Amino acid sequence: MDREALRRLEKLNQLQLNDEQKEDVLAFFADQYDRIDKLSAIDTEQVERMVHVMPIFTVVRDDVAVQPFTRDQLQKDAPETMDGYWQVPRLVE
Repeated sequence: MDREALRRLEKLNQLQLNDEQKEDVLAFFADQYDRIDKLSAIDTEQVERMVHVMPIFTVVRDDVAVQPFTRDQLQKDAPETMDGYWQVPRLVE
């Protein structure tokens, strides 16, 4: 990153950095570019490509439909039922 790119980023993000902060940002990005160059120099032709470093296993339960309660169990505390349905008071006449 050069000073012109940093100036554009300051304007875009509405920042106002002092000279010391600008030097810190430029030094940080220079260090990152050096690390990228070092990583790019490593020969990875024989390394198998992967999406994740660690193997991923699904830890959720199987998607199996179950019915833990019967209709009668659910309606036992209902004030009123009729033909297997909850009976509620009429709201609209």
